[in-house]
Amino acid sequence: MTTRAEQMAKTHQAILDTARELFLKNGYAATSTRDIANAIGITQPALYHHFKDKEVIFLAVITTVGAEIKAGIEEIQARTDWSPLEQLTEVSLLLTHKHPADVFTLIHSSFKALKRDHIRELGGIFATDYVKPIQAVFEQPAMQLHAGVTPQMAASFYITSLSPLFNTFHRIGDPHADERTRVQTLLKMILYGVAVKPDAQ
Repeated sequence: MTTRAEQMAKTHQAILDTARELFLKNGYAATSTRDIANAIGITQPALYHHFKDKEVIFLAVITTVGAEIKAGIEEIQARTDWSPLEQLTEVSLLLTHKHPADVFTLIHSSFKALKRDHIRELGGIFATDYVKPIQAVFEQPAMQLHAGVTPQMAASFYITSLSPLFNTFHRIGDPHADERTRVQTLLKMILYGVAVKPDAQ
């Protein structure tokens, strides 16, 4: 027989799992606590027994996903036998598989709806679990950045340039290509540019 404590723990985890699916797919604004409760089959008051409000649930979800992203990127970075393009390919696949929608838009579009202390907390998670690990990839000697381009600049540019991987509206490259090929097509544009620099006159 299931005890009350076990049932409470099961419901608590169900809320987090369902919220993760809905938030990552639909975003913060388009997901309500009613949506989460209905998907599980509980009432909103029952949900609020576990979490104070929607912001707390969202932060719990992003904290969990962020930790997974950070650990995944650190594993990829440890593969020193991979080229920078191969490492960034794996980072990109990690991001798109964990996040069904654009991660940058998900995080930053939620700021306008969150309390100031939660914005600060979410910004900290994004910096620690996403930006800094990606920046570390760009800090490696094999990643030969142009003069004047810092790893921080490169990481920010990379993160904000991934939008085509999260939708089909403005997909880059051959639409019939496999996922890895499409990822690398975009990454080559990010890393190497889109035009040949003219010879100096």
